[in-house]
Amino acid sequence: MEKKIWFKRKQYGWGWYPVTWQGWTVIAAYVSLIFFFAGTIDRNSPVREVAFTFLIPVAALTVMLIRVCYRTGEKPKWQWGSSKEEKEK
Repeated sequence: MEKKIWFKRKQYGWGWYPVTWQGWTVIAAYVSLIFFFAGTIDRNSPVREVAFTFLIPVAALTVMLIRVCYRTGEKPKWQWGSSKEEKEK
C-alpha cells in the first residue's frame, strides 16, 4: 500500500505545503498554538518569561512541524521549477 502524502515538496525553494485535510489540520494546529503562546505575553513580561512562555515553545512546535512534514511528505530538496523528469511526463 502506498503511503498517503500530507505535504508536497515546493516547486521553488525548499520545504513543503499541505495537500490533504490532515496536512491542513497540522498547519491549523501549529498556527493556533503560536497564537495561544503569543497570548501568554504582554508588554510588561520580563525577557525570561517571554523566553519560557513563547520562544522555547514556538521553537519546539517548529521542530515538531518539520518532523511531521518530513515523515508525511515528499522528500525535501532544493529546486527551482520543475525537473527534467517532471517536464517529460
